[in-house]
Amino acid sequence: MKLDWTVYGLELRSPLRISRSVMARRDAVRVILEWEGVRGHGEVVTSRYYELDVDRITGLLRDLAPVVASCADPGELRARLPELPPGVLAAVDAALHDLEALRAGVPVHAVLGIPQWTDVPTARTIGIGSVRDAATEAGALAARGFRVLKVKVGAEDDVARVEAVRAAAPDARLVLDPNGGWTAEQAVRVVDRLTGVDALEQPIPPGRWDELAWLRERCPVPLIADEDAATVADVRALADLVDGVNVKLAKCGGLTAAREIVDVARACGLDVMLGCLVASSLGIAPAVHLTGHARWVDLDGHLLLADDPWTGIGGEDGTLRLTGAPGLGVVAR
Repeated sequence: MKLDWTVYGLELRSPLRISRSVMARRDAVRVILEWEGVRGHGEVVTSRYYELDVDRITGLLRDLAPVVASCADPGELRARLPELPPGVLAAVDAALHDLEALRAGVPVHAVLGIPQWTDVPTARTIGIGSVRDAATEAGALAARGFRVLKVKVGAEDDVARVEAVRAAAPDARLVLDPNGGWTAEQAVRVVDRLTGVDALEQPIPPGRWDELAWLRERCPVPLIADEDAATVADVRALADLVDGVNVKLAKCGGLTAAREIVDVARACGLDVMLGCLVASSLGIAPAVHLTGHARWVDLDGHLLLADDPWTGIGGEDGTLRLTGAPGLGVVAR
């Protein structure tokens, strides 16, 4: 087997502001696994939050290359994978799934035991900005067909912005995401002033589980854990504290780990959101193959880019669509 990689930049259409940062671009590393003439692909993106930059990512891949070269087949590689940061592991895991599905001539979701896949609406993120800009963007997105809008909050004018989004897109489902930027008391105050909110995602900083329990008793909408829910152990511990968990492949380590987390969440009575980082269609595609397991689908990272170097999962009109092609189903532009 052979491991290779390439580095490229991803520019956003416009800077995305959330409660803890503003992002205008990020770098991505395409991971390529080759075996017997077939090449599987995955993508890892840089992230300050997850402490991944290009040098760290490529250094880890450089260390992994001889391990890959010594493996006789993908099964042996899976068994011998060293401990890696979840984002890097997710990219390698995606490439392995892509490789396996390409060799079998089936889409990745079939390899995952999901023989049928249907088109699914995705949320589209509206970052923190002015009330007027939020309303304009919401109206434009609704006109394009988006039925779910995720509003980033954590600023002084949160209520006004959410109300403006609601007025501009009255039929859309709204998910609020403070990225841990609120207090529990603030979350109750804000949500009580709003109508038509479908869910509230990670309102308070991670690690404050007593406050999550207090908030859930008082929150009138489903409460979703994101940064608090990275592992199977986290999900089990959160079972009585929240209503759902946000499963991100870059957070948990890829499709293999995500499937286990989804199964545990369901067994614990929790709903599932599938989330993502800003990434190309290659980086988003693995999670798209899992959407049948999710109540909320928030896979719009590729839609925030000025120029997506890959295509094949749709979403421009608010609906994700797979082509039915083998593997991940994405192709380079």
